Amino acid sequence: MKSPALGSKIRKRRREIDKTLEQIAKETDLSIGFLSQVERGVSTPSLSSLCNIAAALGVSIDAFVNSPSHSGVVTRVGERETFSLGDVQRTYELLGRGFPGAKLNACLVHRPPGQVTEVMHNAGEEFVFVLEGEVLYEIEGERHLLGKGDSIHFQSDRPHRSSTVGDTTVIELWVGTLPLFPDA
Repeated sequence: MKSPALGSKIRKRRREIDKTLEQIAKETDLSIGFLSQVERGVSTPSLSSLCNIAAALGVSIDAFVNSPSHSGVVTRVGERETFSLGDVQRTYELLGRGFPGAKLNACLVHRPPGQVTEVMHNAGEEFVFVLEGEVLYEIEGERHLLGKGDSIHFQSDRPHRSSTVGDTTVIELWVGTLPLFPDA
């Protein structure tokens, strides 16, 4: 189920700074068509693409997603904050904000059956460990089918995308160096 709220916020910010979809597409390496779909609530960007969109719009990701408030080095199981990017079937559980200047971000990502990401790339690196289900990762055209217990670690500046396989929800432990939220 998609929600138009995220797309509306993105469109509003883009118009506030008087940028075109073409300009944002060039700055993010995302297609104009995909960005248009995001703005209309038809598609939902991945977390890394949303970070790139936010940067192109001169804001942090928390301009579009409520910034988790928990800070500190320990996050208890009942205290994890969850958020989505407009598709309520794809959720993220932030595993910790860490400390100011922290380089790593970690989330549990819950992805519905049939979910496919756009092709993306961003600075840094990513590590994914599959806790449940199967997911296909494509990195520069090389395909890697991962099942429960499998992991992948790659430089995220390489063009990549992923898709869930089968009819069950995929749960991934995602760790990356992409800055998600400003320092707490």
